[in-house]
Amino acid sequence: MKITKDTEFLSKAIDLVANYTDEHLDKSEPAPEYSVFVVWCCKTLQNFKALLSTTLHDGMYYEVTYNGDKGEIYFDAYKKFENRCVKE
Repeated sequence: MKITKDTEFLSKAIDLVANYTDEHLDKSEPAPEYSVFVVWCCKTLQNFKALLSTTLHDGMYYEVTYNGDKGEIYFDAYKKFENRCVKE
């Protein structure tokens, strides 16, 4: 797979997050409506990286990276445990 445009990458990243989210929903309950959104994205040389999340209140966020040299996508899922303000 060769991704050359940010629109191609973001479309793929959003699909990956949506598929992962659907796979991990509680199957004993009705599927909730949600959307996937991009928090941040950048392109450096032939590589792309994006941070994404969903409108679900599950504390999850996702990092999707495209390695343009190898034509590979890396997908990481994280759970946010805490957010603190640290004043100096």
